[in-house]
Amino acid sequence: MFKKLRCIFLVAIVGLISNNVSAQLTDLARLEYSFIPKSKSGDQYTRLRGLLNFPIKLSEDNYLILGAEYNHIILNLEDNYPFDTSLLETITILDLNIGYTFKTSEHWRIGLKFNPRIASTLTSKITGDDFFLNGGVYTINDRTKDENIDKPYRLVLGLTYNSTTGVPFPLPFVNYFRRVNDHWSFSAGIPKSNLKYFFNEKSIVQTFLTLDGYFANIQKKMIIDGKQVNNISLSVAVAGLGYEYYFTKHLVAYTYVGYTFRLNNVLRDRNKDEVFKLDDINAFYLRTGIKFKI
Repeated sequence: MFKKLRCIFLVAIVGLISNNVSAQLTDLARLEYSFIPKSKSGDQYTRLRGLLNFPIKLSEDNYLILGAEYNHIILNLEDNYPFDTSLLETITILDLNIGYTFKTSEHWRIGLKFNPRIASTLTSKITGDDFFLNGGVYTINDRTKDENIDKPYRLVLGLTYNSTTGVPFPLPFVNYFRRVNDHWSFSAGIPKSNLKYFFNEKSIVQTFLTLDGYFANIQKKMIIDGKQVNNISLSVAVAGLGYEYYFTKHLVAYTYVGYTFRLNNVLRDRNKDEVFKLDDINAFYLRTGIKFKI
């Protein structure tokens, strides 16, 4: 039972990561590169990510958001493994973003999102196993531009559902941001918490804790130690330093460098139980990119 609960918890974290509400509600465009080398090995994990959201104004303070996010994951598996590693060379994750947000009062806003997803190795025709349904509902209290308070803040409370988690009910989402003064701010929540120092409004350095990862279907099934492998997942917890530079109020370049304090890259069966561990040794972590945000 403990093993089953542990598995569900880890995959649930992956589900929360891959549905980063901050990006889907505030980022209009993003290009990103991520890299994790396997310690003491030639194996590497690389992710290329692109996101585009288009807000459509329906009425005053009411918006429909349509968009898509594309992740291309490259697994360079150079070690000796008891299976054909060519079946796992690339993983494709494609999300459709359908969102709706509206104000309920001067400071409170509701956000809804629905994300049909394809997450697969795509080595053959797409089947029903490659499709996943994700979504969420959020309440947002945004006082970041309120001149009547000394320490602006934003609170996001919500429920998220992800079909990859193995949990047949929504999971809670919490994020709290506060600007303490001209030089300091902090954000607490999942999948990311940080403490930022503002040299000025263009140049910002931060310490961070974050979660990252993926979950996908393997189209050509493999048998390892008499067990069939259906899925692959990666979950990592990272601590490190980041830097952001604002070219304009909305255009931001960023780089995060850190080290994982928990890493779990595994092959799983249909019930999401672990079959074969690809990697569990902590490693260097890099994520960099540019985004256009609200």
